[in-house]
Amino acid sequence: MLRVAVDAMGGDYAPAAVVRGAVRAAGEDLADIILVGDAGAIEKELKGFSDIKNIEIVHTREVITNEEAPALALRRKKEASIVVATRLVKEGRAQAVVSAGSTGAQMAAALLILGRSGAIQRPAIATILPTLEGPKLLLDAGANVDCRPEHLYEFAYMGHLYASKVLGISEPRVGLINVGTEAIKGNEVTLGAYQLLKEAELNFIGNVEARDLPKGVADVYVCDGFTGNTLLKFGEGLAEALFKKIQSEVKKSLAARLGAALLLPTLRRLKQEVDYAEYGGAPLLGVKGVSIICHGSSDERAIYNAIRLAVRCVQERLVESLNSFSKDNSGRKRVKDWQA
Repeated sequence: MLRVAVDAMGGDYAPAAVVRGAVRAAGEDLADIILVGDAGAIEKELKGFSDIKNIEIVHTREVITNEEAPALALRRKKEASIVVATRLVKEGRAQAVVSAGSTGAQMAAALLILGRSGAIQRPAIATILPTLEGPKLLLDAGANVDCRPEHLYEFAYMGHLYASKVLGISEPRVGLINVGTEAIKGNEVTLGAYQLLKEAELNFIGNVEARDLPKGVADVYVCDGFTGNTLLKFGEGLAEALFKKIQSEVKKSLAARLGAALLLPTLRRLKQEVDYAEYGGAPLLGVKGVSIICHGSSDERAIYNAIRLAVRCVQERLVESLNSFSKDNSGRKRVKDWQA
């Protein structure tokens, strides 16, 4: 059975929610779990479970918070939980790491400890985007605020592999998020990325406007991290606002309450589809190891699903596929060829 290192101290509800999610995953024999963090705090949470199996604790007292500068914190706190958990993957004691802690610290640890895959220049966060056609992939979701055309090309390549291997989508359609669908639209970065992608060995469908994302017109949506993170946060906020508005309107009349009662199963399914906890976390693609980044407010279900995702990535040998990304196929070489 493969092993997953879980940062027990990362997240708004750590260690309680993290431990519960890990215990559930271990109890279902998804993987052997290594809980990394304050042993006393972890053991206190484990006391509430009568039958514990497949769980090991690696003790460390240091934690990197969201308020700390990631690079500086990594140098000062070499025994922080996310650092130790990532190091376990590097040493081969675990095959994946899961954390709901500081995203910046997790990305920095992955880059410095695990290193980049193949000729990938910029690892990217790949997150699930709920659409009318089912879950689709969006990247980059925040790892790279400023990008060049070749970076977007590499995001598309990584997204294609992930959608094929982990999401099981045959010949995934790749769309470039832009301000218009025409090839001549966009800024210097998207115009350059369009040229690279139209010549790539990918199922590239062209530019996609933001309003078409929820329709599921593509399977992989590509953009820079600034755009991706903004879209993602807007979508989360809009979904939350809509459900609150529905709850408010339902309370205004008896007829509305009766109608809501009939629609309750449908509303619950809809809420589940747009809930980030259903998908667990987002992989940091482009590093030599499986690193799953979870939402800071992850609950037990989110941690459990993040571990499931980590196991799936390992089983599908995603890292090995990304390591094969050669210099001859890199975005850097392709953009030089195109400019020439």
